[in-house]
Amino acid sequence: MQRPPIASELQLVLCHTCKKASSSDALICSRCGATLHRRKPNSLVRTWSLLITGLLCYVPANLLPVMRTDIVGNGRESTIMSGVLELWKGGAWDIAALIFIASVVVPCMKFLIMFVLLMSTQRRSRWRTLERARLYRVVERIGYWSMLDVLVVALLAALVQFQMLSNIEPRIGIVFFGLVVVFTMMASMSFDPRLIWDAEVEDV
Repeated sequence: MQRPPIASELQLVLCHTCKKASSSDALICSRCGATLHRRKPNSLVRTWSLLITGLLCYVPANLLPVMRTDIVGNGRESTIMSGVLELWKGGAWDIAALIFIASVVVPCMKFLIMFVLLMSTQRRSRWRTLERARLYRVVERIGYWSMLDVLVVALLAALVQFQMLSNIEPRIGIVFFGLVVVFTMMASMSFDPRLIWDAEVEDV
């Protein structure tokens, strides 16, 4: 079965900003004025850098306290996992599960998928190209849900303020977790999924 032609064979290049197809000889998009590239410049290098930076931020995000709880004068600082356990023991299993998924499952899944995509693409592997392209779409979609952990902490702080003699304050760990979300989202945006298919095309 003959494969469909690719953009380079048709002498076309796609604008990353407005998605207009232009001639491969053009340097500037005629619609939005953006610079045209056949592939995102230095996509793999930039994605590796952002992903490793996010991974380095993920360590203090889990080790440092993310919030301090003061109830009737008794203060306690909690990390992500200790906070999840306290919420679970306190009967708030739904909030505990939400925080665990958003702060542990989702980031680890994103790191794993992005590492697989980067390693296989850098080696120009032809292994399961369609499945890898779908994995990238999964990373794009779940990335926006990573901020749930930060939002839940803010929501808990707002709710507790209504109770007498109780208070919740964010700590430095939540800042690192926010950085993890930002860097992983930037990494997925820097990755060019078309590189996955380049291994199947000769003379690309």
